[in-house]
Amino acid sequence: MSHPDVVVVGLGAVGSAIVRGLAQHGVAVVGIDRFSPPHDRGSSHGGTRITRLAIGEGHEYVPLAQRSHVLWRELEAETGATLMRTTGLLLLAAPGADAAPFHGRSGFFERTVDAARRFGIAHECLDADEVARRWPAFAPRADESGYHERDAGVLHPEACVEAQLGVAQRRGAQLRFDERVLRVEPAGAGVAVVTERATLEAAHVVLAAGAWLPGLLTHSAAAGYEVQRQVLHWFRSARPEWHAPGAMPPFLWMHGRGGEAFYGFPMIDGTPGVKLATEHSAHTTDPDRLDRRVDAAESAALFEAHVRGRLQGIDATTVRTAACLYTCRPEGRFLVERHASLEHVTVVSACSGHGFKHSAALGEAVADRIAGRTPRVDLAPFAASPPPATRG
Repeated sequence: MSHPDVVVVGLGAVGSAIVRGLAQHGVAVVGIDRFSPPHDRGSSHGGTRITRLAIGEGHEYVPLAQRSHVLWRELEAETGATLMRTTGLLLLAAPGADAAPFHGRSGFFERTVDAARRFGIAHECLDADEVARRWPAFAPRADESGYHERDAGVLHPEACVEAQLGVAQRRGAQLRFDERVLRVEPAGAGVAVVTERATLEAAHVVLAAGAWLPGLLTHSAAAGYEVQRQVLHWFRSARPEWHAPGAMPPFLWMHGRGGEAFYGFPMIDGTPGVKLATEHSAHTTDPDRLDRRVDAAESAALFEAHVRGRLQGIDATTVRTAACLYTCRPEGRFLVERHASLEHVTVVSACSGHGFKHSAALGEAVADRIAGRTPRVDLAPFAASPPPATRG
């Protein structure tokens, strides 16, 4: 494919979905990744991601989540892969915890419940006694509130990326792995993508490079991005019958007025431990210099600050750890926008720690727009200067 219509830079969660969508439209597309996806160098790894339909980050995200659930099932039917498991989701919040920002905005618990009601998403609001009765792993305080979403669940990120890319390739997409993009520049009526191996010219380029995106932008454009180091911990279960799929849903627990929160999964990814994590906005990094070692002190700190006294049947011993990257913008917002100085370049970022659940629909919508079709989900709220948000 000497002169593709579109080049997509970055083949993680969103980039793989864009390539698949373009290939399905018959667009001549080349996808490039500096590694060999699915890989553990960026943000689309770790075995599991939460998917939920009522989105506390804002109602504008709900159609993305709903459409993504449809697309994951279609992709499963086409490939035979297991990508999404419907397990339900539990959200817990202590009094006052909702006032602190989560993913850039306060009122997360209230907005989640409001979104469920507004969009007709099946859910229950539970008190602490009912939470403890249903799921012995959880020990909430008497004044904490629960929200249970029936049709939420778990995505397997590596399998999702692999499936997207496999379908794209079967439909004619050309994939170039282990190839670093150096720069993007004007070329005649289109754009040139200069890599360490070649120069590819195309009518349009999509930059979906995650943590490496700021390095492909001008200094002023990159100033709005922050790359953060995050760590994941799998703690040993002393009561695996409490932490098995079906006995414990994935959860998000907001328990402090200062924004203290953590999240976790049942033992669903093949690792003999319960995956738990929190979010660290202060730990910024260069993606090429990410410290992938997780010190024992980091695991101990998470356990003492969040786990002890809340999750039952788990001890402080880790059986696995991992590090990953968040690429964030102010208020945790996504961005789908034309490049500030290159007319035929679309920038797609930043997932800000809550994007994987939306990636199938986000990629499809971007592909639709580039192919001249009406996107199935409105992308206007994710422009650099979105229209004023409604309440919620």
